[in-house]
Amino acid sequence: MKNVFYILLLISQVFFAQTGFEKGSDLYKNGKYDLAVKEYESVLATNKESAELYFNLGNCYYKLQKTAPSIYNYEKALVLDPNNQEALNNIKFAQKRTIDEIKVIPKVGFGKLLRDFTGIYPFDTWACIAIGFAVLFLIFFIGYYFSETGVIKRLFFVGMFIVLLFVLMSVLAAFFEKSHFDNERPAIVFAESADVRSEPQNASSSIFILHEGTKVYVEETLDNWKKIQLTDGTEGWIDSKAIKEVK
Repeated sequence: MKNVFYILLLISQVFFAQTGFEKGSDLYKNGKYDLAVKEYESVLATNKESAELYFNLGNCYYKLQKTAPSIYNYEKALVLDPNNQEALNNIKFAQKRTIDEIKVIPKVGFGKLLRDFTGIYPFDTWACIAIGFAVLFLIFFIGYYFSETGVIKRLFFVGMFIVLLFVLMSVLAAFFEKSHFDNERPAIVFAESADVRSEPQNASSSIFILHEGTKVYVEETLDNWKKIQLTDGTEGWIDSKAIKEVK
């Protein structure tokens, strides 16, 4: 009986989540962006999320002239779907509303080459690619095992090692991307303005000021403070309440 109850509860949650998403979409089309936000947020309250949901929510906040929430939700959409072109385009428009102009210092060396290569796909895609090569390796092995001709047997044997190399490469790329994903902690400044200090205390000197919508990367947390780094390599401590982490 309990199992039936849980199944019905799950079905009802999915139904209401879909209803909230559809209502939000209808309200957005009619220009009622504030009401659409409430419907989309109600879906998130049921622990249901998707790239499309965050993208639509980002559009609503953009229409409402709320820079930080719009960028934050576009970033959330890109976490779930890194290749979402609409989110990539819209976040650029939203970022034009920010005050801070922070340069991006490109990385150099082998680390950059490795990151450029593994960053082509997210880690779950690399995992799928590895599985595909593993299946191909099995096919080559079967071909090698059952081949009777020496030449064909050697071709399958060489093919096995080549495919095995691609399997290992895909697995390593998946692990590297997963590690990068877990360690990278992007956040968006939600405060209208916030002091970034040299030490995690209010009495320390202010290094610079950040404004709403700026993207930072969290490196460390200490009590109510977070050590952040900007895309230009600048570091400092900011009040935890001033930012909201994307992941």
